[in-house]
Amino acid sequence: MFGVLFCLGVIYLTSAGCSKMERYTVNEPAWLQSKIDSIAAEKRKKDHGDTVVVDITKTIVGAEDCSSAWWEDHSQFFQVPSGQLLHFEFINHTSKINNWSNWNLVMATTPGTSTDDDPAYAELFVIRSDAYGWGNADYSSALLQIDYFEEGKLADWDEFKEFMESAHVAIEVDHASAGYAYVTATATNYVWGLSITETYNQKVPAAADIYANITTDQSHFEMLSAFRTKSQIAEIPDEQPVSITVTGTPASLELGETDFWGDGIATVTFTDGTTAVADTAKMVFNVPDLSTVGKKTIVYSYNLTKQGNAGNMVNGYYTLEVTNPVVSIEASAAAYYYIGGAKKLTLSPNSVKVTATYADGTTGILTPAQVVVAFKDDKVVYDCVAGVYEDVFTVTYTSASGNEITATGDLTIAKSAQAAQDPKQVGFTDCTTPWWVPEGTSNDWSVAPLTSQTVSMYVGSDNAGNWHSPCVVLRNADYATANREYVVVRMDNYGWGDGWEPCLKTADWIFDGTYFQDNINGSQVAITVTNNGDGTASIRYFVVYASGEEHFQHYDNIPVNSDDLTFAIVTEASYLVFD
Repeated sequence: MFGVLFCLGVIYLTSAGCSKMERYTVNEPAWLQSKIDSIAAEKRKKDHGDTVVVDITKTIVGAEDCSSAWWEDHSQFFQVPSGQLLHFEFINHTSKINNWSNWNLVMATTPGTSTDDDPAYAELFVIRSDAYGWGNADYSSALLQIDYFEEGKLADWDEFKEFMESAHVAIEVDHASAGYAYVTATATNYVWGLSITETYNQKVPAAADIYANITTDQSHFEMLSAFRTKSQIAEIPDEQPVSITVTGTPASLELGETDFWGDGIATVTFTDGTTAVADTAKMVFNVPDLSTVGKKTIVYSYNLTKQGNAGNMVNGYYTLEVTNPVVSIEASAAAYYYIGGAKKLTLSPNSVKVTATYADGTTGILTPAQVVVAFKDDKVVYDCVAGVYEDVFTVTYTSASGNEITATGDLTIAKSAQAAQDPKQVGFTDCTTPWWVPEGTSNDWSVAPLTSQTVSMYVGSDNAGNWHSPCVVLRNADYATANREYVVVRMDNYGWGDGWEPCLKTADWIFDGTYFQDNINGSQVAITVTNNGDGTASIRYFVVYASGEEHFQHYDNIPVNSDDLTFAIVTEASYLVFD
């Protein structure tokens, strides 16, 4: 009967005079389906030696209009014992909305679809018909392969969506006794005269049963048949390790601590491209002496194959710093300078010197990145009366082990001399001032070691760019002949020159669209240059918008020659009127 039907199909196609790639829909006669069902029923009554027919208890999966969403309906759950191969077949129906609107294979540890049904439920992997998937730590997308678009098969994913409607799909899950599942899914469209195949394999429990089902995603399925037989995998080739990397290891330890691994995770890559997390207990570590301060190199090795047999040795290393534990800290801040009037001050962490005392009695300076510095009340308003204000900010140091050490600091307010500018205005009032021309450049002011100079000004700007505002140029006194610029910085957290990279920058500017540049015009700006006397200088912008809103920009740790430091103000497309 099948041969007669096949010939009729050939006659129908030939009489239509169509090429191979033209598409047809063949409606299956009801009597034929009935005959198929009766034959299947007879088969289910028998055990064919190594092959056991599995009853299909759910023949239709999903709404027949393909409206069933992702995970909305599932087939029955097919048991796949170790050493067995599961084969099941169905007719795939798709909404053609997406590539993934077809079958989805779910492999799990129990017959269920969520942890609500069974606490032991865990998904091993999920693969879709469109060569996509996910799973547990053993899942590897590199092992998911298709032949869909090879020569003579499908042209693209759009054609795939058409092909999968009414495709006959056969899925095999071979549960090898060594602990791997091999999946082969073959979809055949008999009208097209074409088959396509997807394959995948992954590590699974070796002895325990695993379970398969297919689930909907704007698709539905007509389940046809299923059987189990012996595994076809006689021997699984082992894979050698080719590399190993680690993440999560500590960057430092305090003297006396010995946990060099911490939250480390070692990942091994094998010759087939898959990866696995190595058991730390099966790694070999070469650990240096951790009882002394300094940089230490930890060397690690691993020599187990993918199946856990002895194999090639792979090695790696990482470094950590053994530090002398901090037992106490002291903090002091560089002086703040003002011109006059009440100011809302903000504290730059880079201007705070934090001295640490270590367990062995030695001392050292902590970097700004190692501490958190803040005013006790976040921001403090002073009347700018010269003097020392005690206990106004806190410094917190957190050790590698999580211990917090705090200290409080005093703040010195000192009056700065206002640098004179002659003439009072720099730049053209119509804001056409070119960059770095005599008309847009101020006097040069000299700053002696351990002193500051402050200039304050009104800014007129066309508000057309962040840089249409005052810039500070730090240089030597004989710039005209020695051509020595230390750094050029703007008030929008930008600059250049030899001193720019080591410079520490802090600011509270709001860079929200053009908010910054829209508010430059009408600002009052005070710029203070401090010669720290130790080969570094600091520059501070204190800015009050015309609206009264206040902001700051600090540049610290700028390398200079403390015995030869001058500065000038340069502006572009704006003008400055000095106080």
